[in-house]
Amino acid sequence: MRYNPFSNAGLKAVSIGIATLLWLSVASEEIVERGVRVPLELQNLPAKLEIVEAVQETVDVRVRGSSGALSRLVPGDLVAVIDLGGANPGRRLFQLSPDRVRAPFDVQVTQVSPSTMSMRFEESAAKAVPVAPSIEGDPSPGYVVDRITSEPASVEIVGAASLVRRVTEAVTEPVSVRDATTTVRQSVTIGVPDSGVRLSTPQSARVTVAVLPAPVERVLQDVPVRLRNTAAGLSARAMPPVVQVRIRGLKESLAALEVDSVTTYVDLAGLGPGQYRLPVRIEPTKGFGVENTDPGIIAIEIR
Repeated sequence: MRYNPFSNAGLKAVSIGIATLLWLSVASEEIVERGVRVPLELQNLPAKLEIVEAVQETVDVRVRGSSGALSRLVPGDLVAVIDLGGANPGRRLFQLSPDRVRAPFDVQVTQVSPSTMSMRFEESAAKAVPVAPSIEGDPSPGYVVDRITSEPASVEIVGAASLVRRVTEAVTEPVSVRDATTTVRQSVTIGVPDSGVRLSTPQSARVTVAVLPAPVERVLQDVPVRLRNTAAGLSARAMPPVVQVRIRGLKESLAALEVDSVTTYVDLAGLGPGQYRLPVRIEPTKGFGVENTDPGIIAIEIR
């Protein structure tokens, strides 16, 4: 069939008209220049090298284009790229020219600041270090922290050789033993305090903290029993008026204790005249724990 250049002439004319209008609308847009901050992307870092010093994460660029094209820019459209493939140990300079910035086809990059970037590289190193669990809080009075273990007991760290040499241990998130009276077990994240060093494999530790009764026990004799909340117009007496208190704690804490260091009492709130047998209570005291009182229940007479 012979080609007819005039077939579908109407559609061709409409297409030409639309294309002309689009060209005119773009051509009529004002060409402007603008400064923007864009992310810096590092590519192809050699496997056996580490960047020692912190590198800025963004650079400033100036871009040129139609006002419409620049107004349509969104984060990620512009990215400055440095290729580290040829890096060697020591301090190195890298050029940041406009052609190192990825940009949409209708946007021209005219300037990059800074135009050069300095970085220092070191060879990578790895070594195993022990895991040192972090503990926070104090056990319940009369109890102490005994053995602390971690599973795994050690981890491998990697990083720049000079930084790895300085690290002696990895740490964990704090494990709370506040008010504990029994062994505490918890899974926590392992980390390294130096930000330039990292675990070869991110992992958690199972930390076990043994909490035991304090090793020293002491008995306080003739501790007075206080009678609290006696109703107005009434009087009360305790039989016996004193008790024996058995306490437990560290030797240093118990050595200086006196009878008045422990407060025992009976609460008479809401009780009228009569005879009662009521429990002896003990006010919590920091530094040691109370095991029991003897007797634990005493007779009370209210008149």
